[in-house]
Amino acid sequence: MLGTAVRQRTRGLAEGLRAYAGLTKPRIVLLLLVTTVPVMLLAAGGWPPLGTLVATLVGGALAAGGANALNCYFDRDIDSLMLRTRGRPIPAGTVEPERALAFGLALGALGVLLVQALVGTLPALLTIAAYGFYVLVYTLALKRTTPLNIVIGGAAGAMPPVIGWAAVRDEVGAAALLLFGVVFFWTPVHFWALSLNYRHDYQRAGVPMLPVVKGEGATRRLILLHALATVALSLALPWAGGAGSFYLAAAAALGAALLGQGLWLLLRPSPRRAALLFAWSNLYLALLFAALAADVLAF
Repeated sequence: MLGTAVRQRTRGLAEGLRAYAGLTKPRIVLLLLVTTVPVMLLAAGGWPPLGTLVATLVGGALAAGGANALNCYFDRDIDSLMLRTRGRPIPAGTVEPERALAFGLALGALGVLLVQALVGTLPALLTIAAYGFYVLVYTLALKRTTPLNIVIGGAAGAMPPVIGWAAVRDEVGAAALLLFGVVFFWTPVHFWALSLNYRHDYQRAGVPMLPVVKGEGATRRLILLHALATVALSLALPWAGGAGSFYLAAAAALGAALLGQGLWLLLRPSPRRAALLFAWSNLYLALLFAALAADVLAF
């Protein structure tokens, strides 16, 4: 009897931890960290001080997770209407809304305080800006009002390269701004590819995502245009003194594949090709920043 009660409490605790972890959208947080570390390596010309690296990553992950939890809180009504999101902790009933709100605020505050205390004022201010922009501008002001929601709102997700650079050099450099631009223009490519296959979800929830407002053809054309901008900015990095020939070769090859996927989707549209572009866009960004890290460390 006692053993059964212990197992039930343990199972309940594990389920609660999974639910709160789900509020932070850990896959998104991981992708943000992937764009932080290589830029810190680039800014330092090698490995930065371990304490700075760890504090920046932990503080950034906490702040990003907190912003995502607030997004879940404010979007709980539309999340319950969409097939893709109705399994999230709040609409699924595993976390009460008020607890999610408190959790998101606490994580954000903890992340900013950690960066301020162990890294510096400038990266802390940039972390606050990213947190506030995602919650106040994207989630509350843009998402339900304009098809440009993910374009403008993507600035929040593009901040990690700038924060990583500032954590090492206490300034915002040209290379960091170029990589901000890469992630900024990559975001609509990534998200619009997803939204093509969930257009009816967004329509049901009343969210003016681009495929709902402008149609699928216009969305596919704009995906390709934003992919062109992404690749162009990625190739400009070596001329800003930010990378070498290995990175340039990798960026060219990865960019050609991204553009090929976008062109294929434009000319031969299908749900499967949209899903493939969405999946490839994740891999593209991870490999691009991995190539940058390898360029700094090995070449």
